[in-house]
Amino acid sequence: MAKIADTLTFTGPIPLDGRHRAEELCRRQATQKKAEQVHLNTLSVSFVNSYLQYMGFETDLDKSDSWNLVQQTLMDVADLSLKNLGSLECRPVFEDAQFIYVPPEVQSNRIGYVAVQIRKSFREATLLGFVRQVQTDLLAINQLQPLDNLLEYLEELTQVRQAELASQSLTDNKTLVKLKQWLENIFEVGWQEIETLFDYQRANADWSLRSANGSFVSRGKLIDLGKTGTIQSVILVVGFIQEKEQEIDFIVEVHPIWGEIYLPPNLQLMVLDFEGAERESIMEAQTRSTNKNIQLQFSGEVGERFSIKLVLGNISVIESFLI
Repeated sequence: MAKIADTLTFTGPIPLDGRHRAEELCRRQATQKKAEQVHLNTLSVSFVNSYLQYMGFETDLDKSDSWNLVQQTLMDVADLSLKNLGSLECRPVFEDAQFIYVPPEVQSNRIGYVAVQIRKSFREATLLGFVRQVQTDLLAINQLQPLDNLLEYLEELTQVRQAELASQSLTDNKTLVKLKQWLENIFEVGWQEIETLFDYQRANADWSLRSANGSFVSRGKLIDLGKTGTIQSVILVVGFIQEKEQEIDFIVEVHPIWGEIYLPPNLQLMVLDFEGAERESIMEAQTRSTNKNIQLQFSGEVGERFSIKLVLGNISVIESFLI
């Protein structure tokens, strides 16, 4: 991110491609008044887009309503979409204006409003300042905050959003795995036979819980715990045996994938119990530096639900089950 300079306003040329886009859109309008409105809106968005990109912010013109022919025709809109932040409204004004017009349709769902003074040549513009919210159609220019406040505000939003994304790096599989169906050889997508995930020797040596009478049922699933752009997979194995009418014994194990000897260090395996709408851990295990597998064993009753949670760093995955 570029360092923020102490800036009250900013003046510069409107990008050539933005001017061409403005001319293209205004030619498609039915009336002269609408064409002028679309022309100014598009120039404003193009100018703000160029400035914010230069300052290090990620924008997305294609997701902006102002860059869409249909939306520009139907509404008075001058929004610029900022990646992961929301839409910034870029309202145009001429050099002698004292107020900025903010249409009712854009007075919500915006992270802020920027005033863009368009020169009569339509080749140059000035960013006059911004406000975070509006509650009226007419905003006095002398009520605008300085431009450097906008940049500080966007950096704050970026930091908050990054923190939110980090805290939300939890993948909760919405598919409820129905274990009763496993007894009927019906398995949810992704759950495979153990032998297809392990080489033959490991499948027989490492998978610990076996049943002499053949009623033991097990399946495995590849779980990706990698960060964006990386892959860090492990194999989650769930097996159970029903030796009593209502009680079922479970074993849950995590193994490294083919070609790996050890699991990642500090990998956590947890069994979560449902308490109303909440889930709390009832047991857990964690790898050290040279674990070939980790496991948990527990019992449950028919009709109960539980979840298995895997955690590696700030990445978590949850698989939910119905007994």
